Amino acid sequence: MDSDVLWGALALMLVLEGIFPLLSPGGWRATFQRLLQLRDGQLRFFGLVSIALGLGTLYFVL
Repeated sequence: MDSDVLWGALALMLVLEGIFPLLSPGGWRATFQRLLQLRDGQLRFFGLVSIALGLGTLYFVL
């Protein structure tokens, strides 16, 4: 993989991660508070689902 693609993907991820706190800081904070209330197993499940969706998207795109 070309390093430009890797850095571009990282930059895009940072842009996407920053949109919600920029547009709705109160909603972002409330969502984060709810995430802090989840048990470790629930957070791991969401992490696993996120990874699976990302890998599935990469499979279909590339």
